Amino acid sequence: MNNYKLFIDGNWINSNGSLEVLDKYSQEVYAQVAKANEETVDQAISGAWHAFERDKLSPFERYQILHKASQLIIEQKDELANIITKEAGKPLKQARTEIDRSAQTFLVAAEEAKRIHGEGVPVEAAPGSENRMAFTIKVPVGVVGAISPFNFPLNLVAHKIAPALAAGNAVVLKPASKTPISSLKLAEILDKAGLPKGLLQVVVGSGSTVGNQMMKDERIAVYTFTGSAEVGLKLKQETGLKRLILELGNNSPVIVDKEANVNLAAKTLAAQSFAFAGQVCISVQRIYVHESIKDTFMEKLTKQISALKIGDPSDPETDVGPMISEEEAKRAEKWIQEAVSDGATIAHGGKRKGALLEPTIITDVTKEMRVVCEEIFAPVASVISYNDLDECIKEINQSDYGLQGGIFTQNIDTAYYAAKRVEVGGFMINDGSQYRVDLMPYGGVKDSGSGKEGPKYSIEEMTEERLIVMNLKE
Repeated sequence: MNNYKLFIDGNWINSNGSLEVLDKYSQEVYAQVAKANEETVDQAISGAWHAFERDKLSPFERYQILHKASQLIIEQKDELANIITKEAGKPLKQARTEIDRSAQTFLVAAEEAKRIHGEGVPVEAAPGSENRMAFTIKVPVGVVGAISPFNFPLNLVAHKIAPALAAGNAVVLKPASKTPISSLKLAEILDKAGLPKGLLQVVVGSGSTVGNQMMKDERIAVYTFTGSAEVGLKLKQETGLKRLILELGNNSPVIVDKEANVNLAAKTLAAQSFAFAGQVCISVQRIYVHESIKDTFMEKLTKQISALKIGDPSDPETDVGPMISEEEAKRAEKWIQEAVSDGATIAHGGKRKGALLEPTIITDVTKEMRVVCEEIFAPVASVISYNDLDECIKEINQSDYGLQGGIFTQNIDTAYYAAKRVEVGGFMINDGSQYRVDLMPYGGVKDSGSGKEGPKYSIEEMTEERLIVMNLKE
């Protein structure tokens, strides 16, 4: 049994309560983590505010700390990957990739800390201002409230913490209750990297207690949240005019055009539909295939899926492990059964054992079925045939979501035509919707959220532009 404390004001402290973190494959208790109460959360926010007022790091000092953190993440790669595999149930090879990406996120943020700048404003061009000179500077907002999900327990935390610190802010982090250990280890790494005490606070607890208290605290200037659209909407309603970065739900569409490289499409979509058991915001969920190639595509897709290894995530060969809980696997199974009862067909998979749900392909679906119109967040994808591209795009855009999508085609005109019309924040050509590197702008439209992640783009959200005008004597 591993026991973990909260990270408050640079110290590791206990609390009166604790929560259990399960090994998501064995369902046995893996660790116990101290649980924050109202007093602890208030202490964390106060500490963050005082640290922000006290420790004004230069851009180069921020660079040094974040760069060192990136190095330490790589040095502790095996330990961190094993933690993610245990607490999240993520296959080991995917957990290792997440560690590499987390190190990149910190490295990019470190470099961006040195590039924060304003611009000159030609006020002297205005009549009566000939003797004036103006420019803008970027200043930190103060305290950033970060609320992160379970599916990338290190890298999505990195996307919140690293840009906030690069911009000169303090951070209060609430990690997901099911996967808090990665965040606590990251706090330990930043402490070793030289981050002044108080600039990062980690409070563990439920959204209904810790999250709600953070949401109502006036000392937090910006919130960065990844989670459901329902919680994102509540956060927006409760925080008034405060700035928000919201990364919310999705049901990613990918088009396989009649001129697609079918082998590439099948191989890519088999991997991107089921990585981390489909529990990725940009997992491929809706596959629109031109009727003329549907049979060929389905044959190649099912062959690729059949080659995926399902089971123990600690096995380096495993491709698909358990979902985050048996309850979530049962929910997804229920959605599949609902679709089948309404006329859909299971073309592959569909069976569940505990929290393990087989990679599942469903055909003969309608746009009203939950497996199509809502975010299933499970290893389930629907294949939908089409004949007319405009009608296909029209149906895609009827979704409430719009995070990322894509198209496979060897016709550049078709690719660009679709890219201009599919309503998403990011569109991939000859790749699936799950493509993401950590320096790119990442964010959605409609119910998929607002604001952008990616260190450079998050820093814009986590700083304020201040105009300075100088009245100069002749």
